[in-house]
Amino acid sequence: MTVPFLLLGPLEIHGEDGRLRVPSGRQETVLAALLLDLNRVVSTSSLVDILWAESPPSTARTQVQICVSRIRKTLAPLGDSARITTRNHGYLLNADTDVTDLAVFRHRVARAQTLARDGRSSDAVESLRSAVALWRGPCLDGISSDALARRASTLDEDRLAAVETYLELELDLGRHHRLISELVGLVDEHPLRERLRGYLMLALYRADRQAEALAVYRDGRDVLDRELGLPPSDSLRALESSILTGDPALHLKPRDGDLNGNSGNGNGANVDTPPRPAATPRASPSTTANVPHQLPADIGDFVGRDDFVTEIENAVRHDARRPAPGVAILVGRPGVGKSTTATHVAHRLSGGHFPDGQLYCDLRGTHSDQLRPEEVLRRFLLALGIPGLQLPERLDELAEMYRTLLADRRVLVVLDDAAAEEQITPLIPGGSGCAVIVTSRARLTAVPGAHLIELAALDGESAGELLSRVLGPERVAAERAAAVSLVRAVGGLPLALRIVAARLSARPHWTLASMVVRLGDERRHLDELTHGHMTVRASLSVGYDGLAPVDRRLLRLLSLTEGPTLPGWLAGALLDDPAGLRADPLEPLVDMHMLDVVGIDEAGEFRHRFHETTRMFAREQRLAECSEAEQHDATRRMIGGWMSLVEQAHRRAYGGDHLVLHGTGPRWHPPEPYVRRLLADPLKWLDAELPNLCAAVEAAYHAELDELCWDLATGLVTVFEARGHLPQWESTHRLALKAVRRAGNQRGTAAVLASLGTLYLTQRRLDDAETSLTAALATFDDLDDAEGRGLCLRDLAFAQRVQGHDGRALKLYDQAVDAFDRSGDVVGRASALTQSAPIRVRRGEFAVARVRLDEALAVYRSVGYQRGESLALWRIAQLLMARGELQEAERVLKDVLMLVSANQDVIGTGHVLRDLGEVSAGLGLDQAATRYQRQSLAVWEQVMDPDRSALVRLDMAHAFVRLGRRDEAESLVTECIAAFQDSGMTAELRSARQLLTSLSTG
Repeated sequence: MTVPFLLLGPLEIHGEDGRLRVPSGRQETVLAALLLDLNRVVSTSSLVDILWAESPPSTARTQVQICVSRIRKTLAPLGDSARITTRNHGYLLNADTDVTDLAVFRHRVARAQTLARDGRSSDAVESLRSAVALWRGPCLDGISSDALARRASTLDEDRLAAVETYLELELDLGRHHRLISELVGLVDEHPLRERLRGYLMLALYRADRQAEALAVYRDGRDVLDRELGLPPSDSLRALESSILTGDPALHLKPRDGDLNGNSGNGNGANVDTPPRPAATPRASPSTTANVPHQLPADIGDFVGRDDFVTEIENAVRHDARRPAPGVAILVGRPGVGKSTTATHVAHRLSGGHFPDGQLYCDLRGTHSDQLRPEEVLRRFLLALGIPGLQLPERLDELAEMYRTLLADRRVLVVLDDAAAEEQITPLIPGGSGCAVIVTSRARLTAVPGAHLIELAALDGESAGELLSRVLGPERVAAERAAAVSLVRAVGGLPLALRIVAARLSARPHWTLASMVVRLGDERRHLDELTHGHMTVRASLSVGYDGLAPVDRRLLRLLSLTEGPTLPGWLAGALLDDPAGLRADPLEPLVDMHMLDVVGIDEAGEFRHRFHETTRMFAREQRLAECSEAEQHDATRRMIGGWMSLVEQAHRRAYGGDHLVLHGTGPRWHPPEPYVRRLLADPLKWLDAELPNLCAAVEAAYHAELDELCWDLATGLVTVFEARGHLPQWESTHRLALKAVRRAGNQRGTAAVLASLGTLYLTQRRLDDAETSLTAALATFDDLDDAEGRGLCLRDLAFAQRVQGHDGRALKLYDQAVDAFDRSGDVVGRASALTQSAPIRVRRGEFAVARVRLDEALAVYRSVGYQRGESLALWRIAQLLMARGELQEAERVLKDVLMLVSANQDVIGTGHVLRDLGEVSAGLGLDQAATRYQRQSLAVWEQVMDPDRSALVRLDMAHAFVRLGRRDEAESLVTECIAAFQDSGMTAELRSARQLLTSLSTG
């Protein structure tokens, strides 16, 4: 697919340098609308209707203008090939007509019409199937617009019409045997579509399966009666009658190909908007739920394994009659292809059978640092849209939340490299619509209901096919006996076979027989395949010897990494070559199958992953061939590279080096153009790289790089705090604290203690926070470190504030402001002013509070710190609410809502919506209040926060009372009382009971 705009699935844009990111939400919706009407003017009023079906805001047209302006910036890399121009009353997206996959679909359907008219039915079928194959998932998946959904549904019908047309053509071509399996699936997916059912009946009849054909009719008759109360159509009843009488007209006969009129709805191939794929209907998850797609990349030359693939698919494919999720466990020796096979099968099943997403995790079962089930559950829940701060701590609570989210969805879970049953049992969903594929070196026989599948080496035919694909069929055919010997020499293991074939491919003057001779010294090891990884090591040695010296050195040094993936810049750091990205130093290792390509990063560069047996082999070579000095220097550059990126990500998020301490450890800087692309969304990058970054902290600890260790750990608080990754916050800081204390590093010790103090405040561990912060403050005072002093004083003030000691808190906040003034940290000063404002408001010092908040707001805006800006504005709105200036508070809150929505701040959105409900109620706008409250409630229910959900329900109950809807109010209050009792929220419980009493007596 080379077209830049992909509509037939999630909306994607691709330029010369890779995928262009379109922020989800309004920008994505507006761009989709313009693409659906490519080269036609779309009026501003139409875009407003698409974005806000009901009650558009007064600023709707302005917001549309802002969206279009930002989309123009997104499309800038495409140059003149796609430009948005402003026309009277609307906008027009100018581009060639063939820049979308939708246009390709239309072209292929039109071509099929021509081919069929010319009597070339087989070619017409091929064109139609290729058109249908363009779908990557539900059309415009993730775009929430009723207007666009209606257009997508019409395309769904056109796609099905194309499917029905090629099925009819293939039936006329005598392909009924091969169509039966496909038709069974389609009828299951569309049980009310009689045309598909008729095709299945006809295919079965022509395959001499008359009884099954009649059973299909009876099933359809029952479905129609049960679902619609209707009998089958005349045509379907006539087909049944013809089958019963053996009508000769049903036998295969020649026909002229004609696609016209084949659409079940009369639309033929007249395609206007993208459809959903002909796949099993979605299980109706929440419209706000994330749909994760975490599978690693499939491989293009997967061969053989047909029996295994079928067995795995049968074990996990959705079956409504099955009461529990299907579980397949793939076991076998290293290098046999467990992970590759699991990924391949998962891709085959992903769209059609599991449309609600695919979760993937490498459990690191063969490592010393195996992932615990609770770590995996946290990753999965984050991917499913639950903010980190909302995640419980206990394994049973995490598992319960996970099972609840997946109860009504159809999600495929792939768990790679499992160590034991205890590691995977909590990760199995409860709903029967889900399925799990597990790979392991151990025979995990104690998983209830699991189907154990032991992968064997490739058979001779499949191994020969793999060799032929890599080396060419002529070369293999010329040395058939040597090819058989070569397969035997490597034990048919796919990993070893790929490496040998890659080396032969790179040396066309070598014969296959010469490679067999070269492997002769390894025969003793290769014969002992039951002894674990010796065969794989021997095979890897063959590939390693074929690498250039610089590639061998890079492979050795890459084994210093312990993270799950390898970003492209890492090779340059290990080799100390800033130009490494331009030279693609990892490509020779990919060519030799020493590394796998698993994705593309935000800068458009490839991400790689070690096969674990390859990593072990590379580690052995490093320990044997690299000096300690070389390993230490490479480790320092690697961690220095991570440090450089984390430092720059913080600057982009905070508008500079604010609210952070830095050490003196050396940095290694990736190329600046790459960094700009990579960190376009700094928090997103930090979140995506978190496993690698935490591994880098651990590597710094083991390498005794104490300055880099504490600097990197505390720098990660940027993402720990924003995304709620509290366990990683504590684990990295515990390591960093050991590192700095071991080295006698006073400033590093104070920095880590101060950051731990902030963590303890977040966890409401106030005694631990004050102990840690007080110790850090004493050291910063001794070192005369103003920035560290300011951070400690501000957090100590917060601890006093939450305990109700307002006077002490204000004194500490003032001292923090003085310290930040000394260090020159304007954002630090602004944060202290913002945090102290609620105390001033409680004391009635509105003027003082407003002056301080206005100053903080100006600072945040000047440096581009959007999170601080939204927080300051929110505090200003609450000040206005306290003063009774409700209309002005409403205006400010709406501005804050736009900010938190743009930053995907789910928690902030819930808070602001609730305040908007309170303001509307105060203005007497109870209908508007309930609308905001419903939206706020939807947020808290989405993130599974029962306490805040109950608070919003209580707000709604008060609004319903004022609206005269007393029964609804009483029902809500009853729910609130139960929730407040469970949570021990005594003040709120008292308020709810008072309202219930008034309702009962009123």
